[in-house]
Amino acid sequence: MIMRLDKYLKVSRIIKRRTVANEACTVGRVTVNGKVAKASQEIKVGDIIEVGFGNKQVKAEVLSTQETVKKENAKEMFQYL
Repeated sequence: MIMRLDKYLKVSRIIKRRTVANEACTVGRVTVNGKVAKASQEIKVGDIIEVGFGNKQVKAEVLSTQETVKKENAKEMFQYL
């Protein structure tokens, strides 16, 4: 299954709100597989996402893409690298 980047960031709870995820993509703080990504980019299993939060970088590998997921199961959608 393929999902939009901004939606994936929200559903997986890497970023709490979709509007914030969208803004992070717009200013170029999110990369997918080493390339700066737009919010509309499609994400699939195996992609590597990097998000810059100030001076901190979060790098994660996509393990699954689901439309909805419970808060306690969100961590199973990705793995930190």
